Amino acid sequence: MSEVSIGLVGLAAVLLLFLTGIELGFAMALVGFVGFSTIVSWKAGLNLLAKDVFDVLSSYGFTVIPLFILMGQIAFNAGIARRMYAAAYAFVGHIPGGLAMATVAGATAFKAICGSSPATAATFASIAVPEMDHYGYDKKLSTGIVATVGTLGILMPPSVTLIVFGIITEQSIGKLFLAGLIPGLIVAFLFVCIIYGWCRINPALGPRGRPSSWKTRLASLPEVLWVLVIFALVIGGLMEGFFTPTEAGSVGTFAVLVLSILKGDLNFRGYVKSVAESLRTACMVLMLIAGSVVLGHFLAVTKIPMITADWVVSLPYNRYAVMVMISVIYLLGGSFIDDLAFMVLATPIFFPVIEKLGFSPLWFGMIIALTVMIGVVIPPVAINVFVVKNITKVPFGTIYRGVYPFLLSIFFCGVLLFLFPAICTFLPERLMP
Repeated sequence: MSEVSIGLVGLAAVLLLFLTGIELGFAMALVGFVGFSTIVSWKAGLNLLAKDVFDVLSSYGFTVIPLFILMGQIAFNAGIARRMYAAAYAFVGHIPGGLAMATVAGATAFKAICGSSPATAATFASIAVPEMDHYGYDKKLSTGIVATVGTLGILMPPSVTLIVFGIITEQSIGKLFLAGLIPGLIVAFLFVCIIYGWCRINPALGPRGRPSSWKTRLASLPEVLWVLVIFALVIGGLMEGFFTPTEAGSVGTFAVLVLSILKGDLNFRGYVKSVAESLRTACMVLMLIAGSVVLGHFLAVTKIPMITADWVVSLPYNRYAVMVMISVIYLLGGSFIDDLAFMVLATPIFFPVIEKLGFSPLWFGMIIALTVMIGVVIPPVAINVFVVKNITKVPFGTIYRGVYPFLLSIFFCGVLLFLFPAICTFLPERLMP
């Protein structure tokens, strides 16, 4: 059997193992070890497995992942999102669909210190949906926007997805954060536009809330200001070179922790809960990376990534058509496997293709982030919808009917990135040349 054939059998084995229920990180490590050992030698395979897993789990550079996850979990358990929502509601809650718009604004601000999409969905499912129920909002609008707005955490800094992408492709995490900022704000703005248009067409979907006084509005601004200060500290420090990504994660986490303690929002039990949840998520992500590294070395000796890159480049199609096909593969793969896991699995294969086609790695990262955003809210593996359903007890069908209109925003942003790549490359090129 040729090396390429062994590689194809290995990829099929990874998917089959995943369907049995085994975690994808372990499946990739097992297949990578067995495949590499088959082609090279069992002694080399054992050395590879030990070295790759040890290197990932002991790497200082990878500490950026648990730090940013911990920052988000502390913010989540300290109730910072609740105050972001209250501030947004004070300004826009009195217009049709205003509570849904406040959810978008509050979640966008919350994303400045939380890179977890499910955490954002869970937070606003607990805060925003009961408020919208109180004012007679249609369930499909309230649950649909809560499930979808959580996806902003995939595109906007400090996104765990972009951190993992940067580690896999050896790209600057700071530049990826900057690249995601404008597209993320565009998607958030488009969410608001859809809410406004939908409620204009059918006012019963989102009745007006109570108008807030200017005194209440101004009193809510300091809560937003503190979040913006922490965001500016983390991202500004990265841009100016004051911090490495790991140091930025440490500074941001410490700042959120101190703010939460000084305001009396986080007790010891909440801190322990934040650490435990962060460790659980970080271990899952690190094992995915370790497994992908082992599998990547196996695929390297089979030469499948290089052969795939040469074959795709030779296709008689426009390079943008090829990019659309790759995006569809990510979208379909992420529909059946956890989107982050599929990104870790597929990126080492397709990234050489992107480089040969001459695309910007930052632009490719944003396109992949948009496909992951769609994947977390469409069946069958729609983690955000599952989170919202478990908290609100609203049927899946109702939530999905509310989700689909907002997918237009993500799709439209993708079209804009295809037409105007500078949307995501402008800030990194100007601020971190």
